[in-house]
Amino acid sequence: MSKIEIIPAIDIIDGKCVRLSQGDYNRQTIYDASPLDMARRYADIGVRRLHVVDLDGAKASSPVNLPVLEKLAGVDGLEIEWGGGIKSDRALADIFSAGARYAVVGSVAARQPELFAGWLDEFGPDRMVLGADISNGKIATHGWLETDEKSVEDIVDLFLLNGLSQAIVTEISRDGMLSGPATSLYVSLQDKYPDVIFTVSGGIGSEQDVIDLDRAGLRRVIIGKAIYENKIPLKFIQEWLQNA
Repeated sequence: MSKIEIIPAIDIIDGKCVRLSQGDYNRQTIYDASPLDMARRYADIGVRRLHVVDLDGAKASSPVNLPVLEKLAGVDGLEIEWGGGIKSDRALADIFSAGARYAVVGSVAARQPELFAGWLDEFGPDRMVLGADISNGKIATHGWLETDEKSVEDIVDLFLLNGLSQAIVTEISRDGMLSGPATSLYVSLQDKYPDVIFTVSGGIGSEQDVIDLDRAGLRRVIIGKAIYENKIPLKFIQEWLQNA
């Protein structure tokens, strides 16, 4: 069995790398490295998939940092997984035109499921990724500023017939807190939906967290703040990818 895939995360506000704590825009840390510099570093150590969130776009309900996306998509060897503000056919077309390989869709999937189902049919489950961000067991939407009554299972069930094969589930209470992931949540989802790859997101704070998720049989993990804070060094990621 192959090792869990590490997917570094870059969150963008005003074209800069930031990390939020528990999804709170008022609790953000801005980092010196530019998104492009970070993307090149990741590509240099063998990263192939990069998770990027346009936080301005999430708030504005439309992609904002498309010029940044174009630069990131130009880095050799990287495939960009882009989320934030993808709420219309035009927005989806814009991010694909700017170079995104994968589109992460959350709010539309929760509030306009027929639109996301249509995108799955049109562009295929290889490119469309469900973004299920949860707060107290319920789906959060619109840059985590609003909550919905649906659960993760409710959302996943809606799109199985359309071939859904990828979902990123973020536990908001743990996001940016480096306190460890909600492993049991992901294991239960993976067991219930074996044909869907669930990406662990939120709380990763150490190399041991990655090792434990791998041992639990999970297949993808997003790491953000732990890299910037040097809790998980790039050398560890490089060696992990080389031995995958």
